[in-house]
Amino acid sequence: MKKPGMAIWMVAVALLTAAPAIAQSGQGGGQGRAVVTVLAKHQGDTAAQVSAQELSLKVNGKESSVTSWAPLGSAGERLELVVLIDSSARNLGRQFDEIKQFVQSLPPHTKIGIGYMENGRAALSGPLSTDHAQVLRGLHLPAGASASPYFCLSDLAQHWPSGERRTRREVVLVTDGIDPYNPRFDPDDPYVQAAINDSVRAGLVVYTIFWNGRYGISDNSMVVVGAQSLMSEVTQATGGNSYGSGISNAVSFQPFFEDLARRLENQYELSFSARLDRKPAIESLKLKVGGLAVEVDAPQQVFVDRAGAAGE
Repeated sequence: MKKPGMAIWMVAVALLTAAPAIAQSGQGGGQGRAVVTVLAKHQGDTAAQVSAQELSLKVNGKESSVTSWAPLGSAGERLELVVLIDSSARNLGRQFDEIKQFVQSLPPHTKIGIGYMENGRAALSGPLSTDHAQVLRGLHLPAGASASPYFCLSDLAQHWPSGERRTRREVVLVTDGIDPYNPRFDPDDPYVQAAINDSVRAGLVVYTIFWNGRYGISDNSMVVVGAQSLMSEVTQATGGNSYGSGISNAVSFQPFFEDLARRLENQYELSFSARLDRKPAIESLKLKVGGLAVEVDAPQQVFVDRAGAAGE
């Protein structure tokens, strides 16, 4: 009479023992991708080639698996880049030659766009194009009304001017980073957080070049420093970089563009699987490279979608 009870007990123990393994086997279900920049620690040196075996990855604090790791190369294939200029930057004319030189120096297959922050949206002067000379005809001093750079970045992310989701999408914001709708420094500024979320979902890598073109509010050094901190939040979250010369305008953008070009030439595409406990979400990312003298700029946040979702 005890045998059936013993059998039931043994089955229960087996199920309880197997539960962690079952959970472990089903903890994937999610996937994501990111553009990662790998640079030599000393400028001028060539960065060592990094293999997938040298990576350790955590998504949302949990160990995750690298499913693909490939260098993106320097030929400009599958690279789309938008230069987005703040509507307040009406004294930017002297830097136009440097912007033109940067665009013309990019590989011929790179698709470029020039845009302006106008009334809370990103107004592009034309479609993305590999005809860099034609694109540069749209470069002019901004004339629109002042707008939040974060509204405009969100708009660009939501309406990226191509449907090629597997490309590198890179953005250079020329702005002071001041949000006229919320000028005080707030690390949890909802407009900044919305811009980060939209950029991460769209797969943008965001770079900022500080340029103070306003009068009045931008004369307050505390406001300017706070705005630069907000821009750093955006660039770190997306894997980009912030450029500037303190609270003053840089004499030249050339050093910034040289560093940016170096970054574009040393990027990898990372694909990974991760646990997805709920609907697709933005999660934290921590990526480390072991045993090599390199600096890694990976996005701090990534979008994790369901495995097999369209567009991945």
